[in-house]
Amino acid sequence: MPTYKTPDVYVEEISVFPPSVAEVETAIPAFIGYSESARKNADYDLILKPTKIYSLKEFERYYGIPEDDAITVSVADDGLGGFSITSFGEPVVKYLLYCSVKMFFDNGGGQCYIVSVGTYQAIPVIDLAGDSSSNRATMYGLQDGLDAVKLEDEPTLIVIPEAVQLSAADYTTLVQAVLLQCNTLGDRFGIFDIRDGHTDLDATALANNRGYFGNNYLKYAAAYYPFVKSMMNFWVNSDETNVDVTYGANPVANLGTLKSSNTALYNFVKTTLKEHFITLPPSGAVAGVYAATDSNRGVWKAPANVSVVGVIEPVIKLGNAKQDVMNVDAASGKSINAIRSFMGKGTLVWGARTLSGNDNEWRYVPVRRFFNMVEESVKKSTYWAVFEPNDANTWVKVRGMIENYLTQKWREGALAGSTTKEAFFVKCGLGITMTSQDILEGRMNVEIGMAAVRPAEFIILKFSHKLQSS
Repeated sequence: MPTYKTPDVYVEEISVFPPSVAEVETAIPAFIGYSESARKNADYDLILKPTKIYSLKEFERYYGIPEDDAITVSVADDGLGGFSITSFGEPVVKYLLYCSVKMFFDNGGGQCYIVSVGTYQAIPVIDLAGDSSSNRATMYGLQDGLDAVKLEDEPTLIVIPEAVQLSAADYTTLVQAVLLQCNTLGDRFGIFDIRDGHTDLDATALANNRGYFGNNYLKYAAAYYPFVKSMMNFWVNSDETNVDVTYGANPVANLGTLKSSNTALYNFVKTTLKEHFITLPPSGAVAGVYAATDSNRGVWKAPANVSVVGVIEPVIKLGNAKQDVMNVDAASGKSINAIRSFMGKGTLVWGARTLSGNDNEWRYVPVRRFFNMVEESVKKSTYWAVFEPNDANTWVKVRGMIENYLTQKWREGALAGSTTKEAFFVKCGLGITMTSQDILEGRMNVEIGMAAVRPAEFIILKFSHKLQSS
């Protein structure tokens, strides 16, 4: 209280409202991978520098376009005055960052971080760790990008689509490093692609892929299978020189030269190119589904039973019998979420379990991510109380702040219960959460319990005969 010495009229403002909790964003992924360029003001100045973007155009401005992989097309006369394809050499797309970011925005993503760890090379380079002997553009690996993201506070999801290009040992190292970072920071969640997601996995292969994730911190990530056939065509550069066309006995010509020398053949090949599509790991699209679900419903809504935009179909079609062993695994407990196609519905995300699929507390993705959001929001909003008097006045303010926030979440449908007492509790006080020794040592303990809503994963309809009564 101020000391008054001079006669005058003084005004004092009395704070009567408790501070409020400012909610953090929940779906800001950090994409880690390789790009055509990484330039804002000078060459390579964005290498290993996490940068926030809001659109695909912004990505292209800083990081460029996809790699123009070599495409080979063999054409013959069809005997009817037209052409026919005798072979189409689809390129192996190694650099997946651009396509995954595009899928993120197509599926409802709004903002994300990009961490470029290197630029395209003539011989594609996908490394776990950097090579100090190479030039600056290629000296870093995916692990270096992950380490850079650790220093950023805002990302809440980690997506590394090119991880599937690593060896089994390097993939294992990387995904377990992601899980460790998520556990250490407690504010982010990993979205993993199954490394062999382009193949039909038998029981042994499925067990091998589960083994890559280890046994630690599994509640902080979810895995998705299989890869998807996107609606994106293979990239043709502006000069159309990366498409080689063989026509009968004629010399091989690139598509660009055919534009003026053989217009009919040129148009036929261009049409053919539009009929071939890139196969992608689903993590980029799933991150977009997370963002759209959070925006439309809330982070507590499971990001499942949602259409995947920009996808023709999964590369492997799954039935209930195959998904049974993916969704519930008695041996390792590691659930794998399915991407499935349904007649009349399209391609849907059909699973919402974390890798800790047999854990009653952290089985579901929305439960883990909701706790992440509340923990981070309350933590950041409570900094004002550090070094405040550890007395009843401060306890009441802290408790009231958190209770008001959780009451709002309950009204929005994030917490289960007919009353707030059933939905959550907040405890803070001497003899309740603290002892006299705690206060002497400067500790203020606050206990928060929440009854988070859980998805209705299994809908069971029970039918029986009813005897006629009249």
